[in-house]
Amino acid sequence: MPTIRVSDLDIDYRIDGDGDETLVLVNGLADTKESWAAQVPAFAERYRVVSYDNRGVGGTTVTPGPYTTAQMADDLHGLADALGLDRFHLLGTSMGGMIAQEYAIAHADRLRSVGLCNTYAWPGPYCLRMFQLWRELVPHLGVGFTQREILLWAFTPEFVEERPEECAEVEAELAANPMDTAAYLAQLEAIEVHDTRGRLAAVTCPTLTLVGEQDLIIYPSLSRRMHDELPSSTWCEVPGGHACLWELPDAFNAAVLAYLDGVG
Repeated sequence: MPTIRVSDLDIDYRIDGDGDETLVLVNGLADTKESWAAQVPAFAERYRVVSYDNRGVGGTTVTPGPYTTAQMADDLHGLADALGLDRFHLLGTSMGGMIAQEYAIAHADRLRSVGLCNTYAWPGPYCLRMFQLWRELVPHLGVGFTQREILLWAFTPEFVEERPEECAEVEAELAANPMDTAAYLAQLEAIEVHDTRGRLAAVTCPTLTLVGEQDLIIYPSLSRRMHDELPSSTWCEVPGGHACLWELPDAFNAAVLAYLDGVG
């Protein structure tokens, strides 16, 4: 994949499709651009789709931490400038949704729309307790083990019970995550300190707030608080949990595309 130099980073990115409008995808914690594999073919039928690796993961430079979502939004801004992107659609999930918030707060005038999936404006005490456990686990058991443990939070019981072969494949992929421990902790810090409360009025572009109905990691009522602060947000619930885009991609993709069709 090609890379572009942005400030202190070489950002690894890819472009799929050749639509008249551009859709930029932003990944979650410890995920690479390949985490959108179930979305890119559907999205690329209509859009020029840009996906990339965040600071610290995949083919993008690992820099000393901690990181912040505002810092990673600046990385995105540099990538957009380098690729000559303007008036594009932005879609982020989980940590990617936090990065997308910061980008939209700073650069709403450059966006046709922003999609914030399974994310929050502030983690609150429940998520912070969970993240503290991950912070304590990773140095001792590694990123792969911690990602395996997260599978039970991110996917639904039905996935584990009814699709055991797929579940085993996903668990093996999570266990093989090669992300550097220090970089994982640096990204984890970004979601722990993320706080856009009181600033979301600056997101003046059309906004989609999408949640997985059974999300246990970032529970829907937490996303609802963010939605309520946004000046032009459409609320959408899809089947599945935090990993709804992987577990039930057809429903996720259809919801996103239906929203984008309505933006015009």
